[in-house]
Amino acid sequence: MPRVIVFDVNETLLDLEALDPHFERLFGRAAARREWFGQLLQSALVSTVTGVYTDFGAVGMAALEMLAARHGVVLADDDRQAIRERMRTLPPHPDVRESLERLRDAGLRLATLTNSTAEVGDAQITNAGLRDLFERTLSADAVRRLKPAPEPYRMAAERLDWAVGDVRLVAAHAWDVARALRAGCAAAFVARPGQVLDPLVPAPDIVGADLREVADRIITVES
Repeated sequence: MPRVIVFDVNETLLDLEALDPHFERLFGRAAARREWFGQLLQSALVSTVTGVYTDFGAVGMAALEMLAARHGVVLADDDRQAIRERMRTLPPHPDVRESLERLRDAGLRLATLTNSTAEVGDAQITNAGLRDLFERTLSADAVRRLKPAPEPYRMAAERLDWAVGDVRLVAAHAWDVARALRAGCAAAFVARPGQVLDPLVPAPDIVGADLREVADRIITVES
């Protein structure tokens, strides 16, 4: 039976490089965006490990404050708002729409699973021009536990009325792939620039340099 294909959103589908002009203006270098997103993921993991839930948007703003304090930058409210708004309007990577259309046309069910709130996640997919390709846009906020806690992956299977073992997560983050596998899902890794798999975790059966390669392999394996 073909699996439901569930996609992570930020970096996997949407290109965070669109934020670079804001970080270059604020911090003097575009690379500060990567530092910020790394801090965001670290803070989200702390939230998950300690069991104190904070929504992903608030985590992102706290990570921005930490970055500013680290570099001696004073943020204005307009600076914070500009990054919040740009996060809602990130463009898709060039390979995304074509690859999703091929998966849909192969008869596979498609959904998203993001740490962003449902409202932000749906706005992101809609603004990226991808909403018509997905059956559901799902958020970890529904279970008040951020990925990589196991609950979001199980929730996705329940909401899609499918067994966990028949869900395949596609992500560009090693931690997301690792938890999906340990939650009982299948997984596929998209090796976006700078992203590599964790050697301490068994690799998923599908790995590709971009979403086109991953889609090719999924269609071969699942159809």
